[in-house]
Amino acid sequence: YSCSLQCDTQQVGNLYSVLSKRRGVVQEEDVIDGTTIFILQVHLPVIESFGFSSELLKKTSGMATAPQLEFSHWQVRDTDPFWRPTSQEELEDHGELASEPNDSKRVIEMVRRRKGLPVEEKIVAFAEKQRTLNKKK
Repeated sequence: YSCSLQCDTQQVGNLYSVLSKRRGVVQEEDVIDGTTIFILQVHLPVIESFGFSSELLKKTSGMATAPQLEFSHWQVRDTDPFWRPTSQEELEDHGELASEPNDSKRVIEMVRRRKGLPVEEKIVAFAEKQRTLNKKK
């Protein structure tokens, strides 16, 4: 999406933190002459737009305008979501399971979860056997 945002100079840092968290790319920034208002032109991935306006308003204490999102362009993701280390060098660098989070895989799982489709994830992590400490007579 392409969006235009306006914000007071006191809240620009919070605005940039929301944009970086959601992988937004600032195309232009400008200051309105005679005021303390910044205007930003931003490209934001569609998957990151869910809940963007509410988070933006909450982080900037309502000082940023609610964004008007408009479709801009398509862009192919550069990472393979199903990549596994295969060569000896990759196994040495990443290990057998490649524990580094894959951003493309995360996006696919978010969409599948939102649509109610099955997701590959562990339901129970670090499970231990429950044990009763008190003795009943």
